[in-house]
Amino acid sequence: MDSEIYPDVVEAGGLAAALERTAADLRVPLVVVPGGAGTPDSVGIASTAPGRLPLEVIARPDSRAFQLVGRAGDVDIATGATRELRDVVAAGAAWGAGAAVPQMREALPFLWFDPIAEAHERGPAAAVAAQWDLLREKAAGTPSFPEFGLLVEAAHAEPRLRRLFPFTSHWTVAFSSCTGRPYRDEIAIRPQPGGGQYIVLRHPNTGMIGEAATAKEAVALALAHLPESVGPVVAGFTGRPD
Repeated sequence: MDSEIYPDVVEAGGLAAALERTAADLRVPLVVVPGGAGTPDSVGIASTAPGRLPLEVIARPDSRAFQLVGRAGDVDIATGATRELRDVVAAGAAWGAGAAVPQMREALPFLWFDPIAEAHERGPAAAVAAQWDLLREKAAGTPSFPEFGLLVEAAHAEPRLRRLFPFTSHWTVAFSSCTGRPYRDEIAIRPQPGGGQYIVLRHPNTGMIGEAATAKEAVALALAHLPESVGPVVAGFTGRPD
């Protein structure tokens, strides 16, 4: 670790020791564990909250910044960066104690939280429902592209698609059997503006299956190529090979 960038960390004897010293100075309880990266420049801050993995802390090598990643069920609930050890301690203490997402949003402005972070922590079914709500709001707020809205509503009306995790890529709507990135996309549908054909794809940008004149027909075609075994959605990434 560069002593010019991280003089306090080097002086303390490493990142773990520096965090423990800062926590002691602030009188904040903190349990530091080995980091997932397995290097001296990364540590974890343990959590007692069910489902939460240790908060990952990585010291960037090129400039002073502590990168933070808080995961639950292999989903990135919170990410961000700060130059200050005291900020890392504050984030680690809140994360480790199981502080609610709204609390952390208010107290830790240097962190970014997944828009449906609270739903992710309630489980995959809650994450799916919340993601659909966001997608339908997006469609309702895009009157200039009615084909997109028609597709979203037609897909939501089908129980087999409604139980999958929807996401978009350049207006293509894809359906994943897991809630974390990289998504396990099972089928996708691309609307065309101006009343064009709907394109059904195996993946968001590749593997064309066919075309349909209406959103409902496109959904029916997608369902015909969606294996019966797909679902229910699992938290995080499935890791299944294609």
